[in-house]
Amino acid sequence: MLAHRPRIPLPGPGSMTPDQQKVFDSVVNGPRGKVVGPLRAAIHNPVLAERWQQLGETLRYNTVLDRQYSELAILVVARRWNCELEWTIHERDARRADLPNEVIEAIRELRPPEFSDPAHREIYEYARMMQNDGQVSDLVHSAVATRWGVVGVVELTALIGYYTMVAQTLNAHGIPLPDGEPPKLNRDGGQLPKTLSQIPPAA
Repeated sequence: MLAHRPRIPLPGPGSMTPDQQKVFDSVVNGPRGKVVGPLRAAIHNPVLAERWQQLGETLRYNTVLDRQYSELAILVVARRWNCELEWTIHERDARRADLPNEVIEAIRELRPPEFSDPAHREIYEYARMMQNDGQVSDLVHSAVATRWGVVGVVELTALIGYYTMVAQTLNAHGIPLPDGEPPKLNRDGGQLPKTLSQIPPAA
């Protein structure tokens, strides 16, 4: 479970160096519109933060995958790592992208989701295998490559790896939820598991 307070200082606009401020302004004026999540930690090293935000922007906004499919993969990563902040941000984005509510809730509750869209199933199974096993089967890899091409399967793999790094960063440094945001993965008030969650196969 995330700490109530971050484990490291999180620089704000009034306490940044000129190099940090330059990165901050670049992010605020880009597609994200604000500095949230892991960039609040990465900005301690402005070069790292700049490269980080460029990679994240590419994988989030400039791939062959529709946002619905990208957000589905990110939710699988967030749930695997029990990362409250990553889940909170991307649950909202998944709903905006019209990912079905029943799919979102099944992932949150670690139930096998049911998919009417075979493309959703392919993305889910690819992300699930990458997270649970660190590998994917030939069948699952081929399904994604057939539907989205070599570029798509490369981008999806990079997306999953990137958001794994994001989840680890958020968890390790205790980056807090936005003010007033309740935790979403432990709605009953209980503690999140101290081990990684096992993502179940699709129904």
